[in-house]
Amino acid sequence: MLYTLLKARDLLPILTMNDKTPVTPENWPMRRREMMDALVTYSYGETPPRPLRVWGEVIKDAPKAFGGKVREQKIMLSFETERGVCSFPVYLFIPNREKKPPVFLHIAFRFTAKEDEAPLTGVPVEEIIDSGYALAQVCYTDMVNDAHFGDYSDGIAAHFGTTVDRTATEWGKIGMWAYGASRFLDYLLTRDDLDAEHTAVVGHSRLGKTALWAGAQDERFFLTISNNSGYGGAATSKGGHGERVRDFLRAGSWDWFAENFKRFTDEKEDEKPYDQAFLLALVAPRYLYVGSAKEDRGADPESEFLTALHASGAWTLLGKKGLVVSDHMPRTDEVLHEGCVGYHVREGGHYFSREDWNNYIRFMDEKLER
Repeated sequence: MLYTLLKARDLLPILTMNDKTPVTPENWPMRRREMMDALVTYSYGETPPRPLRVWGEVIKDAPKAFGGKVREQKIMLSFETERGVCSFPVYLFIPNREKKPPVFLHIAFRFTAKEDEAPLTGVPVEEIIDSGYALAQVCYTDMVNDAHFGDYSDGIAAHFGTTVDRTATEWGKIGMWAYGASRFLDYLLTRDDLDAEHTAVVGHSRLGKTALWAGAQDERFFLTISNNSGYGGAATSKGGHGERVRDFLRAGSWDWFAENFKRFTDEKEDEKPYDQAFLLALVAPRYLYVGSAKEDRGADPESEFLTALHASGAWTLLGKKGLVVSDHMPRTDEVLHEGCVGYHVREGGHYFSREDWNNYIRFMDEKLER
């Protein structure tokens, strides 16, 4: 059943080179480069090189937060660019009873009233802490605004000279937010009190797209988690029922992507020289988790699942288990954790639920054998 559904989508191959030769473990790095180049050129745009220097200044330190369980820190993260030092705040919540905890790096929305507060609403901090993990958070609009329609006037965009008059392959805001997440990882890896080599990058919706692009590019991330990321994230658009390029043009959120992204409207939608399965496959052979919601039509959970299934061929090629599933669409009472690719679909709509978080914690536990 599943492979009949997948075949009907007619997705671009993962395991065939552009010149039609088969992909092998030996030429996988070349195929990885081909898929990356397609995503850079037509979807997310070009990412600048890693800066020479990244540092953090602790500007708030509460060693006994959350009833004494947590060391909470606000840190001003900085790195050098040709246009000066770019800085934005990040937050750390470290369990006091855990020595060198692994980390969930959450690219977050801000729902708190004050800009100097961590974006914690809806995040089960105590479950994360009690499970023995540190929580690292960065609010996406602290890195660059999300005002739409090509507003590149502040933050990372301004420091790299991006304007609305971009070249065809110049990066968009998803690339900028992902770049900021990698700079946060640079800093985390300097901390002796964290096991930052086991960091999971996680985001929801547009920030799930961002987490995937961060994890695809930055192979230091141990686990990449997409929650309801939909189009431009975990969901292929080919044969799907979710958003389309035209929706991003209408909303002004085309500026999340490269200018070339605009080329694939309407009848050209299924003619892209890339597929979102490329994005997921770039995480191989590391760990990947795709979380869906049954009633989230915009994110198209069926397409998210089938894309993850198609991309799993990359893990199989590299001698790993990808998505391990029986021959039926997953039910909401199933959690697929056996392979290197995890998946669940829960009841409900487009939000980041406690159920989602608890599944990601369990998956991380299992892969770390905790």
